[in-house]
Amino acid sequence: MSDEIKYKNNPLNGVSLKKLLNELVEQYGFEILFAYLNINCFKTNPSVDSSVKFLKKTEWAREKVEVFYMYEFKNYPRASSEQFQLPPRDRIVPDGQVSGEPAKLSLEDAERLREKRAKKSAERTHGAGFRKGPGKRFTAKKGGYSRDTSESTATDDGPYSSAASDDDPWAKWKK
Repeated sequence: MSDEIKYKNNPLNGVSLKKLLNELVEQYGFEILFAYLNINCFKTNPSVDSSVKFLKKTEWAREKVEVFYMYEFKNYPRASSEQFQLPPRDRIVPDGQVSGEPAKLSLEDAERLREKRAKKSAERTHGAGFRKGPGKRFTAKKGGYSRDTSESTATDDGPYSSAASDDDPWAKWKK
């Protein structure tokens, strides 16, 4: 694939980050951008210049904004699995695909989306737990986790024996 075709079919070719942000802010405003993207530069003292400065330094945030621009604002169809692996500035759209109308977004939809993501994240991490090492068992309790001390890995002849555990653990060492 030649570079000419690649740049011709890339919707972000020739679009500066400042122009991109100006279009997004004009259409949606900082409040909706923060609600959908959850990037702090859109919440605390938001301005286009400060956001551009932050996004130029932070690759993950810039890519998140560029993806939002392509698929919500320009309303292109979602990327194929091969294109999804590439950063947004390297993605190309097939010939004949044109941008559509910007998506209608609201704060209520953003809240529903955030709840859906939180639920999905909780389902993914539900099976994951703490690493369990010898003598370190954790049990779930309301309000957090607590250490289960019902099982001991100490030997009776060591300085950490159960008899010495009530006293100074270094007591036998000192003698």
